[in-house]
Amino acid sequence: MPATPIRLERFLPYRLSILSNVVSTAIAAAYRQRFDLSIPEWRVLAVLSRYPGLAAREVAERTQMDAVAVSRAVTRLLRNGRLRRTKARNDRRRSVLQVSAEGAEVYGRIAPLALQYEQALIDVLTPGERATLDRVLARLTERAGELAREFESRSV
Repeated sequence: MPATPIRLERFLPYRLSILSNVVSTAIAAAYRQRFDLSIPEWRVLAVLSRYPGLAAREVAERTQMDAVAVSRAVTRLLRNGRLRRTKARNDRRRSVLQVSAEGAEVYGRIAPLALQYEQALIDVLTPGERATLDRVLARLTERAGELAREFESRSV
C-alpha cells in the first residue's frame, strides 16, 4: 500500500478517464446498434473523414489509440467496405487509408448524432465556461505531451 493512497474521486487522470468512458459509451450505443460499429472503428472513420490519406500509424498518433486497436478497427472497416487502402502517390511502399463511399454514408449518418450529443452535453455550460473548458483542455493536453516526452527520455 502506498504511503499516501490516491483519492480517486479527486485524482484528475482517473476523473478524465471516467468522463471519457461515459461520454464515449453513451454515443457509442447509438452507432453500435444502427451501424455495427465499435468505438475504435468510429474514431478511425471520423479521423479519416477529417484527414483522408493517413497511414494506420498516423491514425493511431492522432487518436492516441493503441496501434493494435487501430489495426483491428482498420481491418474490420476494410472488410466491411467502409475504408479503402491504397499506395501513397509519393511513396509506393506506404499504404494510406481513405473512407469509401459506404464509409462516407455511415459517417454522414453518425456525425449529426455525435454533434447533437456533444451539444446536449455542453448545454449545461455557459459560453464562458465552454471557452474556459477549451483553454483548459488545450493546456492540459499540451502539458501531458510534455510530461510524456520527459518520462520517455528518462526511461531510455
